[in-house]
Amino acid sequence: MSTLITIGDFSRMTHLSVKALRHYHDVGLLEPVEVDRSSGYRLYDAGQVPVAQVIRRFRDLGMPVDEVRSMLNAPDDDTRNKVIIAHLDRMEAQLAETTSTVVSLRGLLEGPALSEPVQYRLVAPFTALAITSQLRVEEFERWWGRAFGELRAELADSGLTRAGPDGALYPGEFFELEEAEVTAYVPVEAVGGSRKTGGEADLVEIPGAELAVMVHEGGYGDTDRTYGALGTAVATRGLGVDGPIREQYLVGPLDGGAPEAEWRTEICWPVLRLPER
Repeated sequence: MSTLITIGDFSRMTHLSVKALRHYHDVGLLEPVEVDRSSGYRLYDAGQVPVAQVIRRFRDLGMPVDEVRSMLNAPDDDTRNKVIIAHLDRMEAQLAETTSTVVSLRGLLEGPALSEPVQYRLVAPFTALAITSQLRVEEFERWWGRAFGELRAELADSGLTRAGPDGALYPGEFFELEEAEVTAYVPVEAVGGSRKTGGEADLVEIPGAELAVMVHEGGYGDTDRTYGALGTAVATRGLGVDGPIREQYLVGPLDGGAPEAEWRTEICWPVLRLPER
């Protein structure tokens, strides 16, 4: 014979609020065994206590209600474990992102640690294998990895010879309006003009420019610190001109699994023409 428990007592037994229990009933996650027709009171069975405790733990871990329902209704252990593992993987990724943000914030609070000097460089036009796409900021991270993966694959298939590190062009609109045409490229030895390759990339000429350059060390989550230091140096000297900012990836995530601490990125800000030397 089952033991019926009022919603108040069930709440105390499971540490789930009455509001939460009512919500879980409404969405079909945890339904009472009986609802009194005259009063509308919800009544639970003692056997539902362990289920409620499992729900609370997974909700405390941020698992969405739909996934908790899928886990509870899984037909077998493998299916249930896949739901749990997928959520744990997301939690690990979020933890890594949070850790990176905390490290960056501590760096800001502790004061500037940027010791790289600003270099000034005149860059001649060069040929590159390139992919250009109209992007919103929220699309960028996924696009970046796919674009450079495609560029490296096409470079290997084309027989072209790499002539420098991977790079990208970011117009001002990308930062100001959060949408613009972004170009990812791999410099290659000149092949006598632009032409279409067999894949998504084109052979194009990247225009020459005069650049103020600063090296960013580490991951991409706090490149704004280097952008800030470089932009301040350019603004202080009144050197800035219109044109895309370039990033050149000297060492990065595509380079044989190099640890993030060893990544090196050149941030290149367009400036006035340098005097001839």
